[in-house]
Amino acid sequence: MNFPVSGGGASPGPEHYEKLIRQGMDNCFAKSIMSGVMGFGMGGVFGMFMASMSYDTPFHTAVPGGTATPVSSLPLRQQLKIGFKDMGTRSWSMARNFGKVGALFSGIECGIEGLRAKNDLYNGAAAGCLTGGILARNAGPQAAVGGCVAFAAFSAAIDAYMRSPGDE
Repeated sequence: MNFPVSGGGASPGPEHYEKLIRQGMDNCFAKSIMSGVMGFGMGGVFGMFMASMSYDTPFHTAVPGGTATPVSSLPLRQQLKIGFKDMGTRSWSMARNFGKVGALFSGIECGIEGLRAKNDLYNGAAAGCLTGGILARNAGPQAAVGGCVAFAAFSAAIDAYMRSPGDE
């Protein structure tokens, strides 16, 4: 049913939009960007949560090398300022890291999957190895090999768990 103001022309059906979305999801660049954005958001939330749980010591040093003063003895406004500043710093840091890892891993995995033309556990393990090596490259060759092995093992374990049949 067309309303009089719509011009009476045929509008593209939902199948057209579904096809466009599916094409976007098959694009490695789009997958990488989307994973980076989602990782950034998840990292920000995780950073806020971890910052709120990290006050295991009642002391705060305002200046490096200065005397430690208990946070509880500071005025409430100062306590909130310290807490929110720390929360923002940690949230931003974790968001950047999660976004970088998500974008890098998903882009590499999509590229490997496209080259191999298969969807199996080896894609995730190879992408994990490359991602771990790239992320640890600045710490030296031993760290790059360790990052490769650890990230590949973690990726393969998660991928194997996600592919296992459920107890339905």
